[in-house]
Amino acid sequence: MNYIVLDLEWNQSNNGPEEETAELLFEVIEIGAVKLNDAGVMISEFSQLVKPEVYHEMHQITSKLIHLQMKELERGKPFTEVAEAFLDWCGSEEYMFCTWGSLDLTELQRNMKFYKMTPLSDGPIPFLDVQKLFSLAFEDGKSRRALEYAVDMMELEKDIPFHRAFSDAYYTAKLFNLIVEQHRSVLKNVSYDVFHPPLTREQEIKIQFDNYAKYISREFDNKTQAFADREVSSSKCYLCHRNLRKKLKWFSPNGRHYYCLAYCEKHGYLKGKIRIRRSDSGKIYVVKTTKLISDDEAVKIRERSLHTKEMRKKHSQKQGL
Repeated sequence: MNYIVLDLEWNQSNNGPEEETAELLFEVIEIGAVKLNDAGVMISEFSQLVKPEVYHEMHQITSKLIHLQMKELERGKPFTEVAEAFLDWCGSEEYMFCTWGSLDLTELQRNMKFYKMTPLSDGPIPFLDVQKLFSLAFEDGKSRRALEYAVDMMELEKDIPFHRAFSDAYYTAKLFNLIVEQHRSVLKNVSYDVFHPPLTREQEIKIQFDNYAKYISREFDNKTQAFADREVSSSKCYLCHRNLRKKLKWFSPNGRHYYCLAYCEKHGYLKGKIRIRRSDSGKIYVVKTTKLISDDEAVKIRERSLHTKEMRKKHSQKQGL
């Protein structure tokens, strides 16, 4: 297994989304990557600029951040040519993408779709979020640090400037190497890019980690249809796999995140959380996590449910007036 550590730089309009370019809000202008072998050792590099075809003026913040001028980009190659060269460079051996954060694979695929290239996949792509793995390996598992912060924390040499695609891929690869050498077990915490959600029930993602489980659904037309699906609305203990009766049915404080509370006689309280995501096709899909929690955390969920009901009641009364 090889690891492809990928980083992108992209540009956008200074004037906000324009009608003709609304489906490509972020145009990739540079692809940088480092290939590592199974031991985490760097074995190859990739770096190419992309000649812009959508935005011909550099966004003011992008220009200051990455110190790249439009005249330099004009000497680059078309996106399709760079992307094809990058995928050829990735090779035919089995590999997994690694990125700092969760955005790069999505934007790569969005640009590929804009230029009508063959998709990387027709469903979710497993990858390693090195930012998350760094937190699991060296911090509390919850914090999400900037790349330069992590490099400084691990006292790595800063021998090339940050905020270019290759340099950020290079530093991400150096951090990934430390994780492989010192905390390889955290690599089991695989993330999924869901630019293309599962097509069928059989392709839906169900994965269990040390202290929680994740489920990624296929697409639905709307939230009503999604919550009518038994797999979406169910509560299961991920340790004993029993279907649980809910103590609190699904409720939402904001219409985007939904919570429920269930109880397993063997393992205790379990919190369910559903995030409603909109796919590139305009439909929705569900990302559901379930996690065992303490009695005190269960009390907080109950309080949150009561607060949500009270706020809705006040809103209804106000609307009635």
